Parts: sequence; C-alpha cells; structure tokens
Amino acid sequence: MLNLKFLNNEYILINLKTILISRPTTIQEVLHQLDSIIDNAIINNNRIGYFAYLYRRVTAEILKEVQLGNFEDNSRMETFDVTFANYYLDAYNGYINNQTISESWQFAFDAKDDTLTILQHIMLGINTHINLDLSLAASTAMNGLEISDIEKDFNTVNSILGNIVNEMQDRLSSVSPLLFLLDLAGKNTDEEIINFSLKKAREFSWYNANLLWGLGIDHQTNAIHEMDLTVLRLGEFIKNPKSKIVTYALKFIGKFEEQHVGTVISKLRQE
Repeated sequence: MLNLKFLNNEYILINLKTILISRPTTIQEVLHQLDSIIDNAIINNNRIGYFAYLYRRVTAEILKEVQLGNFEDNSRMETFDVTFANYYLDAYNGYINNQTISESWQFAFDAKDDTLTILQHIMLGINTHINLDLSLAASTAMNGLEISDIEKDFNTVNSILGNIVNEMQDRLSSVSPLLFLLDLAGKNTDEEIINFSLKKAREFSWYNANLLWGLGIDHQTNAIHEMDLTVLRLGEFIKNPKSKIVTYALKFIGKFEEQHVGTVISKLRQE
C-alpha cells in the first residue's frame, strides 16, 4: 500500500507496509527502529507515534544508564532491554502487515483511528508493553537462571519509565491545554481517571513474570493468553472509562488538543 506525502518541500512515496529489516540485537538498533516508526507516524499523521515517541525516550534513558554502569548487571540489562523492545517491534510489524498479534496490542494499535486524547493513546501502549511484554521479557531473559536476580534492575526500568511519564504529562499541556480537567473530574467522581498506575503495573508485571518463569517456556501458552485478555480489559477501560463524567471530560479535552501528530511530537521534544 503506497501513500504520497509532502515532506521537506517535495513529494515522496511512503510504503505503509514497511517491514523493519531485522530484529535488533543492540539498544542502538532498537532506537533506530523506533525512529523509523516515529518518522512514519509523523508522515502519515498516525497516532501510533505517540507511544512510540515515549518509548523511544525510555529506551534512550536506559541506554544512558547502561553506559554509566548504573544497573546491577549492565550487559544483562542490554540483552533484557532488547528482548523487551522486540515484543513491541514484533507486534508493530505484525500489525502493519496484517498478521496475528496479541489481542491487547491489536486493540491498542486499532485505537489510532479513534478520537481519544493523546494521553489515552500513550496509556494504551504503556498498558500492553508493561503489563504483558515486560512479563514476557523478564521470564524469557531469565530462563534457566534465578529470576529474582533481575528484580532490582526490573524495578529500575520501571522507575525510569515512571520519571519519563511524569515529565511527559507536564509537557502535554503544550498540546493538550485542558488536560488538567482530568484531575478535577477524578476528584468529583471519587474515581481514578484511568484504573491504571505504574506501581500497580510493575507489581502485576513482576507477578506474571515469576508465574511464566515458573511454568517454563514450553508451558506458558495458556497463561500468556489469559494475561493478554486481562491486559485487553484494562485497555478497554483506558479507552472507555466507566465514569460518565470522566468520559465527557476526555471528549471535551480532546476537542482542544493539537490534532497533527508531527506537531505534537515536535512540541513534546522541546526542552
């Protein structure tokens, strides 16, 4: 499927079914492939780019910490981070090539065509990548080893994500000026805006990582399917909160958001 787009004062032909040539084996290669996804999203005004941009920020920060030697086992962390990233990259490639992927990633990617807020698009990606992919990555990376050995570094990765998400929420005001209304709506309804917190996600993911690790790679299929369905249900709640007040607030906030993906990412990149 080809699409003609205007970029840098000239028309270029974009192949929307681009296949990333090979699975990355280093964090630098992961960053390169994430850059390709972001560039494609900007060119095609595809909201998939929102989570990809946040994830690129997280991955770059993990690389920085690896280079500084701030993990318990920095070589292992690079391998772990690449394994983690490949679950997302495989899902993305499968999606754009109409292949079967996890139900939770299918749901998150399909939401690109829905009129959700920028924050909801980002949270849909975080939900699946942390609650499903991180569990899979940890159990896979520690296959044949003691999974408890990676717990500290596992938590460090989540702390990095949390810091960047907090920073991102602050920056979102430049493209979503009424986002503060979510706090008001949440207080008025005595409910969380999104029934999702990074702390809960970390605990859920670590529990599932241990479960999968205990089962062993050859006996994980049913457990992974059940996890996928649970994550899908969380995604459905992020997309359609139960509170009517929150739902109305999200729709109202979305009407005043920047709609051009390239502009959003450009503003989020500004220091």
